[in-house]
Amino acid sequence: MIVVEIRKLFGRRRTWVSIFLLCLLPTVVAVFLSLTDIGPRPGEGPAFLSAVLSNGALYPAAALGIVLPIFLPIAVSIVAGESIAGEATTGTLRYLLVRPVGRTRLLVAKLSSITLFVLVAVFAVSITALVVGLNLLGSGPVVATTTVSGTPLSPSQLGIRTVLTILYVGWSMLGVASVAFFLSTLTDSPLAAALGGLSALVGSTVLVTLDAADNVRDYLPTRYWLAWVDFFRDPILWRDIERGFLVQGVYVVVLLGMAWANFTTRDVTS
Repeated sequence: MIVVEIRKLFGRRRTWVSIFLLCLLPTVVAVFLSLTDIGPRPGEGPAFLSAVLSNGALYPAAALGIVLPIFLPIAVSIVAGESIAGEATTGTLRYLLVRPVGRTRLLVAKLSSITLFVLVAVFAVSITALVVGLNLLGSGPVVATTTVSGTPLSPSQLGIRTVLTILYVGWSMLGVASVAFFLSTLTDSPLAAALGGLSALVGSTVLVTLDAADNVRDYLPTRYWLAWVDFFRDPILWRDIERGFLVQGVYVVVLLGMAWANFTTRDVTS
């Protein structure tokens, strides 16, 4: 069942189109950075941006920062929102459940395909950014950002911190997927589920910036999305990273539990 759902998802042209567009955006940004002189010179401006412009090996992390606020959540919400609601819209959900396929098994298969999509999308952006960055931005000495100035990083240290960034961003996107996945079990409209998930994230992003929401800010799903930057400080600042991991974990567990409870007791008529 899991293999079938994975083949179904990655057999669709729009899945690969969305991944291509995610990879295209940081590529275009890298082209403009390499052709123009708008970035800070070495030793000037934000340390991380200055380091990226002098060494393309750091560009995968920057590329994830480019797609993380808007474009990556949109792609994940669409895929997760369509998971159950899409089957209902096409009229195939009822026929799937008529076969000897338990509802829990179907949810696990759908969730597995969504998780794989998140990982493929994040790794695709990172690998594309690495290739583009090395070719357009060069491969000079690696400099990681600190609160004030940069400190050297060995290639192995850079690789480890980049992988940690990829995993952290992927985990954050599973929180996004959980919201849209839960909504997908409530409605027969994939668009409504995807937009509902995006609306929740937009609301969270707005509340994070409001002083009036200070009491709930640390519990909002988007609060620690950008904590991946702390992987590139020296030493690594784990406080916000750990909190972000735990907050997303709570959303994933609670929302997936609600999705399971709703779907296993739902009357499927479409």
